[in-house]
Amino acid sequence: MSPVPVQDRLVQLNGLRFHYREWDNPGAQTLVLLHGFTGHARSWDSFAAAMQQKYRVLALDQRGHGESAWTDDYSGDAMVSDMDAFQRALGLKRFVLLGLSMGGRCAFSYAGKHTADVESLVIVDIGPVVATAGATRIQAGVLVKDVFDDPEQAIAQMRAGNSLAPDDALRHRGINNLMLREDGKWTWRYDSALRDPSKPRPRPSDEDGWALLRNITAPTLLIRGALSDVLDADVAERMVKEIPDCRLVTVQNSGHSVPLDNPPGFLEAVQTFL
Repeated sequence: MSPVPVQDRLVQLNGLRFHYREWDNPGAQTLVLLHGFTGHARSWDSFAAAMQQKYRVLALDQRGHGESAWTDDYSGDAMVSDMDAFQRALGLKRFVLLGLSMGGRCAFSYAGKHTADVESLVIVDIGPVVATAGATRIQAGVLVKDVFDDPEQAIAQMRAGNSLAPDDALRHRGINNLMLREDGKWTWRYDSALRDPSKPRPRPSDEDGWALLRNITAPTLLIRGALSDVLDADVAERMVKEIPDCRLVTVQNSGHSVPLDNPPGFLEAVQTFL
């Protein structure tokens, strides 16, 4: 039987319009994917298509990203509330939750607060403590040029900041993260307020993060990029000890953006766990 074609869908959550993609597999367990900061649902396209063999896959554009609405509140609590509203709106029961970076923080926070809903959890290259080098690099990255004459300029800028990602994966992420302005220029889809240094995002408490990890009951996979500058190895090792049922896999030839940098290695790690 041929896979059900992917569908783009809209849903109202917490008074905002959200976009998500669905790779349906009738009767299969649901797998929810949460992208990272500045990312979008389409960054999961290849991975989701591979996972559709065994799962109904849902990739959500989180608030202010992709084709979801912009807002004034980008706190971690707001994003966890969105995940809760998404679960209730779609009637999800005992699903698998996977999140990268910002999405990984949302995923483990949700799993620590809603233990009955999450069957299995995958956290990708994020913990309660973010390494200074990675935080500085990410913040600097959103402050560089963000208006382009054409998409190729944007792709070139992305390549300058990432030497690891395969060309097709990098291009797919970039092209689907751009929108055309009324003046004919191109810019990123995610909320311009997230690029404004005068509007810093609220930073969650480290101790709150550790407490949430200790509350997780789902079997958990923690994936770390071998070259990550965001999740230090010692923090990852502590997470394995703090989460009641957790294993750590380090994916070689990848930095913080593990699914982008090494798609086959990431897919193998997730499929082996699940």
